Amino acid sequence: MYSDSLVIGLDYGSDSVRAVLVDAANGKQIASSVFNYPRWQQGLYCDAAQNRFRQHPLDYIEGLEYTIKSCISQVEGADVAKSIKAIAVDTTGSTPVAVNKQGTPLALLKEFEQEPDAMFVLWKDHTSVKEAAEINEHAKKFDINYLQYVGGIYSSEWFWAKLLRTLRVNEKVRDACYSWVEHCDWIPFLLTGGKNVHEMLRGRCSAGHKGLWSEEYGGLPPEEFFSSLDPLLSGFRERLYKDTYTSDQSAGTLSAEWAEKLGLSTDVVVSVGAFDAHMGAVGGQIEPYHLSKVMGTSTCDILVAPNADMQGKLVKGICGQVDGSVIPGMAGLEAGQSAFGDTYAWFKKLIAWPLQELLPQTKLIDAETAEKLKEEISDKIIVELSRQADLLPLDENAEVAVDWLNGRRTPDANQLLKGGITGLSLGSDAPRVFRALAESTCFGAKTIVDRFISEGVLVEGIIGIGGVAKKSAYIMQMMADILEMPIRIHPFEHTCALGAAMFAATTAGIYPKVEDAMTAMGGDFEKTYYPNTDRAALYAIRYAKYKQLAAYVEEHTESME
Repeated sequence: MYSDSLVIGLDYGSDSVRAVLVDAANGKQIASSVFNYPRWQQGLYCDAAQNRFRQHPLDYIEGLEYTIKSCISQVEGADVAKSIKAIAVDTTGSTPVAVNKQGTPLALLKEFEQEPDAMFVLWKDHTSVKEAAEINEHAKKFDINYLQYVGGIYSSEWFWAKLLRTLRVNEKVRDACYSWVEHCDWIPFLLTGGKNVHEMLRGRCSAGHKGLWSEEYGGLPPEEFFSSLDPLLSGFRERLYKDTYTSDQSAGTLSAEWAEKLGLSTDVVVSVGAFDAHMGAVGGQIEPYHLSKVMGTSTCDILVAPNADMQGKLVKGICGQVDGSVIPGMAGLEAGQSAFGDTYAWFKKLIAWPLQELLPQTKLIDAETAEKLKEEISDKIIVELSRQADLLPLDENAEVAVDWLNGRRTPDANQLLKGGITGLSLGSDAPRVFRALAESTCFGAKTIVDRFISEGVLVEGIIGIGGVAKKSAYIMQMMADILEMPIRIHPFEHTCALGAAMFAATTAGIYPKVEDAMTAMGGDFEKTYYPNTDRAALYAIRYAKYKQLAAYVEEHTESME
């Protein structure tokens, strides 16, 4: 049974999109669906060696239609569609795309359908490192510090660096690009039938954390800031936005076209979009001064604080602090690690190389059995590595790793940095190296907590969200031990989508504010990891070794630039 007030939360991750159909009365999940991006699964339009990661808008569109219709089809009763009141969307970010004046991504036009530069530039795309460095140097020329609300350092993972890189390297895309749009802003625009990019409502979350928008200086930095950086940026500011909107506000209602596709009413409200971790923090029952860690391929760490407490505080080296980016009326602070789950996935891929390359060549078993064997062993690698690593005694002289395999997001963004491992010997087997890698990601998390605290922002506890948080007791316990803080794990499988559903319920008027939706639709935590105090002294020694290695890697990375 369900009420007559249902909402849909749509969460676009790096590999897939997931939708949840939720009863707004109590937060109960009625149905869910996941769609893996087919073009992305094939590795199309990407080049990992060049740090180029692009996604085709058709992956997003196909996933949107599939997941919502799948959710509806799972529920018995013909009236379920009539009970759906609102849809809210979150996405990874910064993941922008070049659009024409109508707001259509260029990759949806025939002449650009196979052009990577006309596709969405995924957050993890680091091809614009040079452009980010130029923005950082350029900002020093102005009396106003336009980077002050993004931690003082602009990143290659963000909006303007990606735009400038695209304009520089592709003349055809440059000539056709009228504006530049975040994924989380485009999906609501698509659903509401937008036909003019100037009418697109831009979310406060993406604009404040990645786009240099701030109320302090009346919106975006002045035209001179961009045109003097590079004339290619001339005019873009005026084709973007001045005002921004929080996600408890409506972007409109479903267009007739999308209502028909989805089998829904044109009365369905669509919320203004935001980034996944920010809505995920809401879905995960965030509290002031508790760090919400969305742990997937990367981590995105979110903390909220009363605006009054943040007066005069600017936290250096994070991904920004923005009024209303998470909960309207509160400051949202963002940090994170560029590689987290990706670190484990890299190691798994490394040691599984014989399975991938040699097992298919065997003549001892048939091809079908070989494939099944490969899948079975691959699925067990991380689980068994974790089990065996957990059996190892904690040794202050064991292998040490640095977690910058995809650069450093925070503190102090630097995407040129690389990972590293030291202390290797002939006794360094796979579980020992895995332990060092897992430990490095936890130490990376500690550097973020330490930065908040050193800048005068309390961190009172951790909320764990996402696949790693739910699946890996080994890593969560290690993190609790290293941070010396309890970590509460949120039980919802798709927490970011649940957060989107809470915003949908607020936008539909079911709740007056998102905090009320959190109270009504949230639940208890499924588990808490408490730190082992007897490990604190040894981990303190290990952390010092991590920081020593990190300093060495950073020094020598910079010397090679």
